[in-house]
Amino acid sequence: MAKQEKIIVKGTEIFFFKKEQDDYISLTDIAKTRDAENPSQIISLWMRTYSTIEYLGLWESLFNPNFKPHIYEGFKIESAKPHFWMSAQKWINETNAIGITSKSGRYGGGTFAHSDIAFKFAAWISAEFELYLVTEFKRLKIQEQKTIGWTAKRELAKINYHIHTDAIKHNLIPPELTPQQISYVYANEADVLNVALFGITAKEWRDQNPDLKGNIRDYATINELICLSNMENINAVLINDGVLQSDRLIKLNQIAIQQMRVLQENTNRKYFS
Repeated sequence: MAKQEKIIVKGTEIFFFKKEQDDYISLTDIAKTRDAENPSQIISLWMRTYSTIEYLGLWESLFNPNFKPHIYEGFKIESAKPHFWMSAQKWINETNAIGITSKSGRYGGGTFAHSDIAFKFAAWISAEFELYLVTEFKRLKIQEQKTIGWTAKRELAKINYHIHTDAIKHNLIPPELTPQQISYVYANEADVLNVALFGITAKEWRDQNPDLKGNIRDYATINELICLSNMENINAVLINDGVLQSDRLIKLNQIAIQQMRVLQENTNRKYFS
């Protein structure tokens, strides 16, 4: 089962999960804002209306190649009659719908729907609740994009580190070195970049921050990760050119200072423009 997450909307926990690239939001949680004891009945009341059946059918026709339109047409005709009743399970089973799904279980169970449909249901509950739900979901997506951007920069730094260490292996390490010596040279080269950019080695950072998990680069800013990525490429070139480590350290420190100034100036312009 897909991992569920939650957002808080007007003090109510709304669970959702991601299915491929789409978000499915709990209609059950939304319905509880109207009737906490009988949310399934609230969902059924919404699903029995002609406008809802029509919307669900159109949505499925657009996004579900296995949808059964002839069953939908029958439901649409029936929905105009006062005795008509519809449940999520009936809609799913008889039309082969994918926009609404039902999960069993005391925790994390209930009726979920694609965000398009969930927002429609929220609007039926109340215009105010829909607005708060959409706003909170937008905020969440913006935060996700920021996280993805940070992760991409972190992964870029990792990839460039492999390029960097490959240059070390072919240019700095004689064949006769022991595994212990190889490990030491690798760590030493990593610290060349750490000292050039952060001013301290990895061990010095760990000694100063014993309660933090990970390493110094895990706590770097986006600008520092961008700078680090550039420095790793430059250092690999300098290593290939046979530049001594002490000379590379001086050069890399100068590059770090210059690039961080430029990156910070660009960041400040974004904030104040």
